[in-house]
Amino acid sequence: MFLQSRRRAAAVAAGALALTLGLAACGDDSDPAEGLSANRTGAMESYNVGDQFKATEPVSFSMLYNNHPNYPLKNDWLFWQELTKRTNVTLEPSAVPLSDYEQKRSVLISAGDAPLIIPKTYHPQENAFVSSGAILPVSDYIDLMPNFKDKIAKWNLGPEIDTLRQSDGKYYLLPGLHEKAWQDYSLVIRTDILQEVGLQEPKTWDDVYAMLKAMKAKYPDLYPFTDRYSQPKPTANLWNILGSSYGAPGGWGFNHATWDASAGRYFYTAASPQWRSWVEFLNKLVSEKLLDPESFTQTDDQARSKLATGKSFVITGNAQALVNDYRPDLSKNPAATLKKIPLPIGPAGEVNPAPRTESGVMISSKAKENKNFVAMMQFVDWLFYSDAGQEFARWGIEGTTFVKGASGKPELAPDVNVIGLNPNAPKHLQKDFGFYNGIFAYGGKPELVQSFFSPEEQEYQKVLNARATAPWVVPRRHPSPTRNASRRHCGRPRCATTSTSRPCGSSSGSGRSASGTRT
Repeated sequence: MFLQSRRRAAAVAAGALALTLGLAACGDDSDPAEGLSANRTGAMESYNVGDQFKATEPVSFSMLYNNHPNYPLKNDWLFWQELTKRTNVTLEPSAVPLSDYEQKRSVLISAGDAPLIIPKTYHPQENAFVSSGAILPVSDYIDLMPNFKDKIAKWNLGPEIDTLRQSDGKYYLLPGLHEKAWQDYSLVIRTDILQEVGLQEPKTWDDVYAMLKAMKAKYPDLYPFTDRYSQPKPTANLWNILGSSYGAPGGWGFNHATWDASAGRYFYTAASPQWRSWVEFLNKLVSEKLLDPESFTQTDDQARSKLATGKSFVITGNAQALVNDYRPDLSKNPAATLKKIPLPIGPAGEVNPAPRTESGVMISSKAKENKNFVAMMQFVDWLFYSDAGQEFARWGIEGTTFVKGASGKPELAPDVNVIGLNPNAPKHLQKDFGFYNGIFAYGGKPELVQSFFSPEEQEYQKVLNARATAPWVVPRRHPSPTRNASRRHCGRPRCATTSTSRPCGSSSGSGRSASGTRT
């Protein structure tokens, strides 16, 4: 009875999903970016790709700020000073602790109190705020953002952008943009313990299971694998990377709809055989006491403490966690060695599950009424999407935080450290200057994204880059309402909101679901 109910629910959800994804939003022919003459105070009259944005008069914008404990916010950071000097913009950050960021963001948006700029939002988190009208349909205003448009065109990111569209054909998140996919998170393993049990580095999840069994046999009183990243979502990273290896990502990567490339259709992710398979694998790890059950509830600090004190040998993480957290945690044990292994291979095959988009920026709908709205969109475009803005946010100021090497590429100044590249340097790029901040510094060309990569991380990326792009990352969707179309018509010769054909712009049938979101 339960299985029948679940199948029926999955079928209804899949049907509704297919209908929603097939809808074309054919509204009127008005251009929202027009009629902004009252909102151009401070905006540059001419602003194009490659231009240095600088407001024509001093302006300030409120911004929600995800306060990272590894480099807590400082008001006197050089980042803020130089940003204002270059752009004539002062940002007013509302700092929220990393652990409370998602909850606080939801509360502020729901109450209508959110700052104008809302960064560090991962798709599909924006879906929750669409139906209320609290956030801006940013796709209506990208003509104000030449660098954003240019990178989408040059890097052929249209298919990825289409995955962000809601049932009205618009998108409400400005994502971080990568020219090449970048998979960062995987398993971090005590390789000295791996040698102790006589095994090679695991290449598949079956190998991981065998490794954990061997570690458990050698150390029966502990859980060999304990994990972090469980607040607010339980084991959000493990569910993501494990689920991706099975073809049905969970955790951070979860979306209700996953594309089945071989069948040419979407399936409901959490009701799929792929999802069930990796959940069963996790259950096996827990039931055999290979995975610490506290992984699903504990804080990051608790998980790190277990690794540091030898109560566990395996954890998930990325390059920064390896260098900034785990190795310093184990510094008192000189025999301990750690490695971030290439993402283990599962039933989905040798795939690189990373998309070319990542967390990005929402804009409060209140911003549209601000007299500086156009200037704000130009500013966001420069800081997050221009080559100059991306280099500034990551590297800082030439002669102070970096120098140009013989190759012409940026290199850290000798007295500045980050990610252990200059371990004895007295200053830190993030903590002391505010650059390479996860709020601002993401996306870009591979040479920029990988510019701080150690040789170890470069080898890791070489393995992942040799793998095929996961087939569900860029699904071949129904024709987009606006793909390859002028903004003045819906991109189809006929609307598809009902079974009958009618000219675009007909007033009946908007194509928007009752909730206004794609679920």
